[in-house]
Amino acid sequence: MTEPPLREPTFLVLTALAAEPQHGYAVLEDVARMTDGRVRLRAGTLYAALDRLRVDGLIEVDREEVVQSRLRRYYRLTGVGERRLAEETVRLRSQATIAERRLRSRQTEIGGAPA
Repeated sequence: MTEPPLREPTFLVLTALAAEPQHGYAVLEDVARMTDGRVRLRAGTLYAALDRLRVDGLIEVDREEVVQSRLRRYYRLTGVGERRLAEETVRLRSQATIAERRLRSRQTEIGGAPA
């Protein structure tokens, strides 16, 4: 059975963690940077997603440290998480290719030049 598509916030969190282990606030900033500010995850949304991803085995705690009397937990992708992100990347690329092909075909049919 094929896995269901990842929701965009989940895809972006996994993408952020693909580069290196990060703590929650760094993930929030990385997602905003990757999307040019289009996606700004709220802390509650992020931490619920991180908990779910841990339960699903896609990420794990890399390390913890105390900064200004607060616990900072760093997360990293697991091998399963890396494979899931790679599969989703292939799926999205395939869908984008289909959309591009159809848009080019549409432009050809109406005699216009592709945008």
